[in-house]
Amino acid sequence: MKFVAIADTHGRHHHVKLPPGDVLIHAGDVSFRGRKSEVEDFLDWFSKQKFAHKIFIAGNHDFFFEKEKPVQIKKILPDDVVYLEDSGITIQDIHIWGSPITPRFYNWAFNRARGEAIRKHWDLIPAHTDLLITHGPPKGILDQVMNEQEVGDKDLLERIMTIKPQVHVFGHIHEAFGTNKIGGIRFINASLLNEQYNLVNKPVLFELVAKDLNPS
Repeated sequence: MKFVAIADTHGRHHHVKLPPGDVLIHAGDVSFRGRKSEVEDFLDWFSKQKFAHKIFIAGNHDFFFEKEKPVQIKKILPDDVVYLEDSGITIQDIHIWGSPITPRFYNWAFNRARGEAIRKHWDLIPAHTDLLITHGPPKGILDQVMNEQEVGDKDLLERIMTIKPQVHVFGHIHEAFGTNKIGGIRFINASLLNEQYNLVNKPVLFELVAKDLNPS
């Protein structure tokens, strides 16, 4: 299957040009201030995109998804859109898991303290995960901010290197957009906006098949 990955559109989604594919992935920060009206506008646009499957997670700007009860979130979700929050879905034997959690930074949405508090979320990631979607990056991989400090989470990195998904898609750190392959895992920072919140990056395309369908 062909996947198209984006993240950190912050309300600029109407200006994004998407290439064709089978599955559209958004790795969080669909809004700028996390208001319901922003989320509804994004969902209307997201639902209209011509993909067989459309999957997204929330990000640290997306307060609506943290504050509202699941039943209220479900009410505004289009039938053809999948929202993942420490949860997963399987498509054609490809196991996908998504989490909006990021290390605590001021008082943004879905923040957790580093260490035990955030590790509880990473421990939920199933061992058979093929495609992992988180909002934030792992430590040391496409996670450098402007002063070159690495701000990714080390416990997330440890979990990833233990379960070894084929692909890990994330965003959050706008200035670290790009791809890298380490230990057989493809890492994708799909942030479309740069650090000045200008739409400068293009969606990232990749292909993925289930592990048990890979040639031996």
